[in-house]
Amino acid sequence: MALFFGQLAAAWNFLGVFVLMILIPMVATQRASPEFVFTHFNTENDAGIHNKLYIFVLGLLMSQYTLTGYDASAHMTEETKNADINGPKGIISSIGISILVGWAYLLGITFAVTNIPDLLSKDNDAGGYALAQVFYLAFKSRYGHGAGGIICLGIVAVAIFFCGMSSVTSNSRMAYAFSRDGAMPLSPLWHKVNKQEVPINAVWLSAFISFCMALTSLGSLVAFQAMVSIATIGLYIAYALPIFFRVTLARNSFVPGPFNLGRYGVIVGWIAVAWVTTITILFSLPVAYPVTKDTLNYTPVAVGGLFIITVSAWVLSARHWFKGPITNIDV
Repeated sequence: MALFFGQLAAAWNFLGVFVLMILIPMVATQRASPEFVFTHFNTENDAGIHNKLYIFVLGLLMSQYTLTGYDASAHMTEETKNADINGPKGIISSIGISILVGWAYLLGITFAVTNIPDLLSKDNDAGGYALAQVFYLAFKSRYGHGAGGIICLGIVAVAIFFCGMSSVTSNSRMAYAFSRDGAMPLSPLWHKVNKQEVPINAVWLSAFISFCMALTSLGSLVAFQAMVSIATIGLYIAYALPIFFRVTLARNSFVPGPFNLGRYGVIVGWIAVAWVTTITILFSLPVAYPVTKDTLNYTPVAVGGLFIITVSAWVLSARHWFKGPITNIDV
């Protein structure tokens, strides 16, 4: 069953993106010009950001939301055949597909944008949601109503559900691995597996924590955005730290696996570290001016606070008892 849902999710996301990138600009009776798509900067906006370079670097963040989660291939390696080869292949192929298909998807949607003020207005027909407004206006311009846009949003909603399912799966495997190594509170509970060899307790733990985090959006949007920031930047920092230690402290002692980049590994590693440092700064910048308590980007506070807690826990306690990953098979 898990394999079926995994294959269904992959097929839905892949085909759904192609449907939307082709259908939306095809249905729209008015399309933006290539000059608008590739050169226009919306300097006249309600966010108070008028500098083209600032708008450009903030625009880069949209692609970064897509280029996440490829580490799931690593988290699922214990359930993957020939994981030392297929795991890295999964990571690289997912990045390549996301770059090409994601870029084409953004182009298709952008060509359907013709009225930016209406798109960004909080009082538009879609309740202020820009993407929903693009879908709605595309179908309304041709058929006089936006029912087709609702169907397109349904495709997105199901895709989001599948992405959430994959995230919980990946997170539960991390919780399982950490608890198996004794690195989590109540570790014996979380690394138990059922008859199907699924860490069911870790799955329910991941789902429960995700549900609690989502509930904060009902009471405090600021708190919810702070947690989303931790999830976004925290992933990239988690990616970059092992790479950083690989190209610095472990440069001479690191033993590469059967799948490696050879002599280019160090160069690519430094590029990755530099890029993660750059986007971490970008994610911390204000996205609206003037900066008030409602427009302040709380990302540095949230991520910095979590980083301090994590480092303090290691220095004060974990370094005295945590011995690293436990070997489960004989070499």
